[in-house]
Amino acid sequence: MLQQVKLANKIAIITGAAGGMGRSSAILFAREGAKVAVVDLEERTARGTVEEITEQGGQAIAIGADVTRTEDVKRIAERTVTELGLPNVLFNNAGVDTESKRPMIDVSEEAFDRVVAVNLKGPWLVMKHVVPHMIKAGGGSIINTASIGAFIAVSTAGYCAAKAGVVALTRVAAVELGRYKIRVNALCPGATLTPMALQQRAEMMARGMPSSSALIDRMTALRRMAEPEEMAKMALFLASDDSSYATGAPFINDGGWTSYGGVETMS
Repeated sequence: MLQQVKLANKIAIITGAAGGMGRSSAILFAREGAKVAVVDLEERTARGTVEEITEQGGQAIAIGADVTRTEDVKRIAERTVTELGLPNVLFNNAGVDTESKRPMIDVSEEAFDRVVAVNLKGPWLVMKHVVPHMIKAGGGSIINTASIGAFIAVSTAGYCAAKAGVVALTRVAAVELGRYKIRVNALCPGATLTPMALQQRAEMMARGMPSSSALIDRMTALRRMAEPEEMAKMALFLASDDSSYATGAPFINDGGWTSYGGVETMS
């Protein structure tokens, strides 16, 4: 008996989909039957993900957009509806962190504003303009990428504050949109091997700070960073009917970081 795909006939929008978790999720969602709008800051970079999807027999479009700009976000919604159809799945995954690991008194105001704009305003703005189309589609699932930084101080003040805001935003959205059969959940990754994480590692080492990989080996119960595909699988669960009764919840996927906390044990 053939295994049924999990996102058959679904239309998905994924932001921050040129690399890392977003790229892995776009490819996996397409493999599971979805048509995917691949969104990233530059359409050129988004095309790389689209090419891989189409080579595997899937259908996708590339959209260059800044999720903090209203006109760009409106274009995401309009192009998706026109070229693919009414969206059933929205994965707000675009995110940034700047001035890695600097104390908050040393972070510039411009860097703080950008982090909050992309990580918190972005998901709100995209939901604002995509949700009306999801309502027309009869419902669906929204996944917002938060972080374990919403719960513990693992990054800059702006990043952690924004990600905590994403968890709160997710809860409010879940309450408001449940009547439309739209579920809203937050994916809270731990340390993941994404381009942003690798850039942060390079910046830390350039400043003479300890290697982030050594730190994560000590701080996670599984003693390693996650692969982007491991986050994509969690996103797929939240996008699909496998999570049909889950809404308003933060789903922590961190290799035991927040449970273990780096405390040495006898094991």
